[in-house]
Order: sequence, then C-alpha cells, then structure tokens
Amino acid sequence: MNITRIDLQDEMTVDDLWSLQHKAYRLEAELIGFHEIPPLMETRDMLRQSPEIFYGCHDHACELMGAVAVEEESPGKLTITRMMVNPGHFRKGVGSALLEYVFEKYSEMEQFIVSTGKLNLPAVALYTKHGFVQVGVEEVAPGVELVEFYRRGHL
Repeated sequence: MNITRIDLQDEMTVDDLWSLQHKAYRLEAELIGFHEIPPLMETRDMLRQSPEIFYGCHDHACELMGAVAVEEESPGKLTITRMMVNPGHFRKGVGSALLEYVFEKYSEMEQFIVSTGKLNLPAVALYTKHGFVQVGVEEVAPGVELVEFYRRGHL
C-alpha cells in the first residue's frame, strides 16, 4: 500500500476520488438509514474546491483503495473529515493504514477528532481500535445519530 497526497486539480484523480466517495458513503447511508450524508450531495467541482487535505491509499496497480481527508479547524486539533474505503478492499487494513499515516504525518497535533454514524459499526470499531474515545452523540436527523470521537495526540 502506498499513501500519498491527492491532487484535487487533477481531473482523473478527482474522478477516482469522487467515485470512491460515492461507493463508500452509499454503504454508510444504508447502514445508518440516512441518505443525505454531505459527501453524497457533493459534485466533482465541489470536491475540487474543498479546503480539506486528502490522502489516498493505492495498491500496486495504482487503484485508489481508500482515502482520508483532514482539516485543522483550530490550532493543534486535526479533524478527520472523511474516511472512505472501497468496498472491494474492506477488511484489508486500508482504513487502519490511512489512520496511522495521519497520526504519523500530523504527530505534532494535540488532538484528533472524528465523527461517524452511530450505526456504522465498522467505523466505530475502527476508531475505537485506534485509540479514539467517544465524547458525544448528536441527533442530526430524526433517528439518525452522529457519534464524535477524540484521540489525544503526541501518543
């Protein structure tokens, strides 16, 4: 697995990322019973304009297996704004590799923040496995709860 920063100005790269995002978030939408997840509403142009920094995990054939996006919304606090794995690459360590990459690349951060749908049990398990602790639950739509997790940096 090779993890590199994604160039949002490259058309083919944005197409691959947009396609991956839709595959991954459609599955999450099914898991949590909510289909208005923001990444599913996003066009390619909106993705290209994103202020987030994206990193992609590619296999030996350069296929995009997964991606993570981050944004430092306040000093010392890095939010993992998106985490997506191609369903064809589930259970292969792609999500873990992306998280570990972020922790290493941003090792100076005091805190990492991530949120996911409460019913997205694979994501909840992934974050918990990597040291995240649940800090809150917010109802974002009737019957749909978003769980927020924090992880201390400098571990």
